[in-house]
Formats: sequence, C-alpha cells, structure tokens
Amino acid sequence: MSIFNYESHEVLGTVESVDTATVVIRVENDERLRGLQVNHLVAIQSSKIGQHLIGLVSKIIRKSAQSDSLFEVSGELAFNIIKVILIGTHFDKEGFKENVFRRTLSTVPTINAECYLIQGDRLKNFMQAISSLPIEEGVVSLQIGNYSIDEDATAWLNGNKLFQRHAVIVGSTGSGKSWCVARILEQVASLKSADAVLFDIHGEYAPLVGDNFVHYKIAGPNDSKSDNILYLPYWLLTYEEMLSLMLDRSDSNAPNQAMMFSNAVIDGKRAFLKSIGRDDMAASITLDSPIPYDLDVLLNFLNEKDTEMVQGARGEKQGTYYGKLTRFIQRLNTKKLDKRLNFMFDDDSSLLDYNYMKELCEKLMSPSTDKIAGVKIIDFSEVPSDILPLIVSLLARLIFSVQQWTDVEKRHPIAIFCDEAHLYIPANTEKSIDSASLVTFERISKEGRKYGIGLVVISQRPSEVNRTVLSQSNNFIAMRLTNVDDQTVVKRLLPDSLGDYADMLPILDIGEALIVGDASLLPSRIKITPPTLKPRSATIDFWDEWSKESVDVDIDTAIETLRKQSK
Repeated sequence: MSIFNYESHEVLGTVESVDTATVVIRVENDERLRGLQVNHLVAIQSSKIGQHLIGLVSKIIRKSAQSDSLFEVSGELAFNIIKVILIGTHFDKEGFKENVFRRTLSTVPTINAECYLIQGDRLKNFMQAISSLPIEEGVVSLQIGNYSIDEDATAWLNGNKLFQRHAVIVGSTGSGKSWCVARILEQVASLKSADAVLFDIHGEYAPLVGDNFVHYKIAGPNDSKSDNILYLPYWLLTYEEMLSLMLDRSDSNAPNQAMMFSNAVIDGKRAFLKSIGRDDMAASITLDSPIPYDLDVLLNFLNEKDTEMVQGARGEKQGTYYGKLTRFIQRLNTKKLDKRLNFMFDDDSSLLDYNYMKELCEKLMSPSTDKIAGVKIIDFSEVPSDILPLIVSLLARLIFSVQQWTDVEKRHPIAIFCDEAHLYIPANTEKSIDSASLVTFERISKEGRKYGIGLVVISQRPSEVNRTVLSQSNNFIAMRLTNVDDQTVVKRLLPDSLGDYADMLPILDIGEALIVGDASLLPSRIKITPPTLKPRSATIDFWDEWSKESVDVDIDTAIETLRKQSK
C-alpha cells in the first residue's frame, strides 16, 4: 500500500513546467499555499505506477509578486507558482522491500501531473524510507531529533552509512554542536558491541558517564601511572614524526643529524629485541616498527659521535660528525626534560615493555563487553598546543595500523570522533608537525572505510579544516555558521542540485541542523534532541556573572598551575 494515497481534495497543484531537475507547480487555490514553506517536501505523480517523484520547495510566488515573463499575463501573474527541486524517487515497493527512496530520477513529471504536500504521518513514514528503515520491523537506527517542518516526525539517520562514508559536524560556538555529538555518542554507547573513540581536546565531554563510557587522560606533568592515565612513549613515533618533533630542518647539519639518529634508532630497536630473546625479528623490522629502544643509550651514542676524535696522519683529528650533532642533542635533551612531555619521556621502566603497545591498543580499540566500555573519551587538555597535532595523529595512526593488520574475519569497526578538528587537521600547514599529522588523517579519510574505520570530523571552523579530509566525507551535519568563509566551504561540499538550501546556515536556531548525505539521502532541517548527558559548555553568562554580589576568584592558584603546566 502506497504511503502517498492522497484524495483529490488534497492536491496542492499541477505541473506547469519541467526543466531537468526543476519543476514549476501551478496552484489555482490560494488556500493551498497556507502553511507551505520553502524546503517543505512534495510528492509528484510519476508516469510509472507505484512511484512518486520527491521534490524540495525552493521558491513560492503568489499572484501579487513579480516573476519571470513566462508566468505573466498583462503584467500580473495569472496563477500562483511553486518552484521545486527534484531530489529522488519514492517506490511503493522495490523487490521485496516496501517504502524505498532512491536518489535517482527514473522518470520526469508530465505536464498537469498532480502534486501533493508531504506532511503528518506521511512525512514520518517517508522519512523512515529515507533512512532505509522498514516500517514493519520497527527497527530504530540513530534518532537525531525531529524534523523542523513537522516536529511530530522523528528524524533518524542510517547508522551504517553515517560511519561507513565518514561524517562532518560543523557549527559556530554556541550552535549546539557539542550536544549533537553527545546525542550521537549516547546512542552509540547503548549498542552491545559499540566501539568508538572521541578525541576530547578541552575536556568538554567529561560529564558523559555511564556503563559504556570510559574516560582516559593523556598524562600531564604531575600525573603518575594508573589505569585511566595514558602514556605515549617516544618509541611509538615513526621516524618522520620523531624528526618533526626534534629536527630543525633549517640547520645546515640536518641531513647528518637525521642519518645518525636513524642509525641509532634501528640499532637500539635491534638491541632491545636481542635483550628479550626475539632475535628472529631483528632482520624484518624497519625504522617505523613500534619496538621500544632506550633513549639514554641513543643520546650517549650521539654524544660520542659529536665529540669523537679519530687518528689522522699527523695525530688526532676531529671525527666526521664532530660538533655537527650538538644542536640536535640539545633539542632532544630539552624535550626529554620538559615536564609537559611527561606522557612521552617518562622514565617508568614499564613504558619500555614489549607488551605496552598491546595494552594501550586494547584500551583504545576493544569493543564493549560486560567489563569493557565501548565509547572511549580521551582528554588531551594538558597536551601542549604546539605538539597537539602530532599526539592526536599518533593515536589515530595506531588505531588505523592495528585495524589494517587485523584479519578481515576478526576486524571490528571503530569510529573516531575528532573534536576541534581544525587544531590538528589544518587546511594550511606551516610546521612539519602539522604535516605529519595530516598524512595520517588524509590516509584514514581515503582508506579508513576499507578497514572498518569511520571518521567524524567536528569543528567550529570548517574553512580551517583540510579540504581533502572534508571532501572524503559523504555526510554533513551543519549547524548555525555565521562566518562567510565557513558558510562557503559547506556550500561547496553540498550537492549542486540543492540550490540555495545552504543559505539557511546563518539563520538556523540553536540546536538546529541541516543534514545532508548518504545517512539521510534527502536534505533535512532537523531540531536536534538534547542529550541526556550534556557536555560541559564553554559558554559563560557574562551579564549574569557580573550581576552577582560577590565572586570567588583565585588568580594565585591559576598562575601556579600555569607555571607547572598542570591543573
């Protein structure tokens, strides 16, 4: 039975003109326009039985308005018109499935074909088709909120396609972006075998707690080893990542420094394997293999080469690398002694254990069970901003690498939520650390779906996020954007056929979003349902705070924590 079984008195109008994907509807009765709005959905009779063409209202013109001469009679409109953008076809039945929507136009409307407004229960049933949810099964995918055009109709997204094809969530500060993320994570956490990681840059998502949420923190200067404190030892870095952290490429001795460092690293890794009786692996490892090595031994080797004297024809002379490694050694020592980098250079012997990487990845990647939480929220708030891109991308690379090398039969899908993505997936890279980070995220965006990794890019400044990563995403949840550059970026990412749909970006209400993509084939304006667990909002009510009789301000403690680089 078709969900579009309309009665004759429900006809909105008839087709007057057809031009590729644009249709002009003639409306004889003024009353039919009452309540009709731009971006409402309409169904148009198809020439094929059991099908309806679905369109989006883009323009409404009444008799008194000016319009193209095509619709004028003696300088005035002879009738009301509605301009509609065709976006797909609804099938009453396709194969064994009923209520199916496709983003294809198998036919075009004929002149005088009847047009109907989709609303009420029909809208709700149609939206189930949009997210590929069979009505009779009653299966709930991802409930994001309610449609703005009909608040009684629940909006849901196809959870498979949302993560298979990557997603982008954007919105200015205060638009409700964090609530949207929390809403999605709550539903992910409710699944029995959930597996998702959120990179929480400012500790904003600390209030998300429950049986299937677990919080980890990248170790700060004063943290000690515990189950919920993560250490990322230096030996997990690849050769290029380590050089981006240590090497000054403008130094004339940079090539010599890089060569000696690489020799020392590979020797250190082989020496470690020999010390644990794994000589069989020594021949097959590379510079990038995540094998521990002793940094103190490496520094001693470099110091020896930097001060080495060799026998010459007329006595001792300076060695080949004499004085050429000094600046590199100084930088390496400075990093090693920097308490802010405690998470990387801590001298705890357990961090040089062969199984440490296994323990770390099990925390990051294990799906939920009775004893393990499936949604992992990682707090990066105490990671120095200058190396934040490197550290975030390090975790992302570890997840990608392990997924890549896991047998297909045992590979479990995992989603990576990248909050404040513009900070570590930048559009423009000036430092080598940024470039090293980009390599990882570009690769995940291009290849991740093959290995069961879904990427969710979250940002308040889409114009500052790498274009390659954005263009690889097929789902967009765009909340209010007031910056013109940000609006332009989002408009370019949306399909051309949507016309001026993105012009609503600056006028969206708080908590309202435009959703476009494979997860919801049809572009939709949706009011996001507030999450049960609300993130810690960074928005402070200035006027209310200033109106208080007295306040407690502790500047002294703030200065001390600044000096210690630890809260």
